[in-house]
Amino acid sequence: MSQSIREKYGESFKILAKYSHAAAKIDETNVYQKANPDTRKIMDKLVAENTLPEAHLEGTDNFRNFLEQVKGGKHGLILMEHYSNTDLPSLMYLLEHDKTLGKDGKDLSDRIVAIAGMKLNEADPFVRAFAESFTRVVIYPTRSLDKAEASAKSEEEAKAEEKRARSINLASMRAMDKCKREGEVILVFPSGTRYRPGHPETKRGLKEIDSYLRMFDIMILVTINGSCLTIDMNNPDDMLADLCEPANYVFASSPVIECKQFRKDFLATLSPDDPDAKQKVIDHVMEIFDSQHAEIAAKTGIQ
Repeated sequence: MSQSIREKYGESFKILAKYSHAAAKIDETNVYQKANPDTRKIMDKLVAENTLPEAHLEGTDNFRNFLEQVKGGKHGLILMEHYSNTDLPSLMYLLEHDKTLGKDGKDLSDRIVAIAGMKLNEADPFVRAFAESFTRVVIYPTRSLDKAEASAKSEEEAKAEEKRARSINLASMRAMDKCKREGEVILVFPSGTRYRPGHPETKRGLKEIDSYLRMFDIMILVTINGSCLTIDMNNPDDMLADLCEPANYVFASSPVIECKQFRKDFLATLSPDDPDAKQKVIDHVMEIFDSQHAEIAAKTGIQ
């Protein structure tokens, strides 16, 4: 029977919080946050306990080809579906334990830097401890800024928050550029939020993702079938209310895609003066995700 992650791992989260040292407030000085090895050990244990033996990677040759090109100097991007807060921990776990990939899986895992919204740092100390197990660049998401501006008590307060967002995101872009140059791989959830059943807008790609296609050389699209963590739709904003249960799941990689050529080829199908070209580019990416997800579901029986 499913339990909330708070119920099942309350004591573990207390230990996570004890080892936590990530910033509780994000500014332009702390957007790059290196993984905390102490909390990572606890997270790996949590994932292992909720991963059934059948869980695996599909497209291991694609993961390896991607890694080889990154090691050869290409700037690599991973776009990944987003269903739960264990998406990144589960991917890392599978990469590091896949016998086919061997040491290449660990190498790729060690290079991954996830783009994370600042809510993971600022909303709750336990969620912050959870998130800091993995290296990330923190951003101020557009959705968060919209909410902050809507709730601002004055125009001056709204402008101050907009200024803060610009400062953080400029620092984040610089951090990402440094990661690229040092051979790290940026992982982005193109929907910007976890998919909530019955809310298709949460699965729509953000048009800001178009800028990533212009920044990077190559990418892989990673789909997720199955999860050990699901959102409690009675408490969708409480991350610790998510329901946890051992699961079989599959992370699948597309073949390596040349980002700029992919973008150029798709834009060629649109009118040169299309006012919504950026959104249509990412809509096309999400269509590929849907097709790949359905293909894996048909192959494995895991939705």
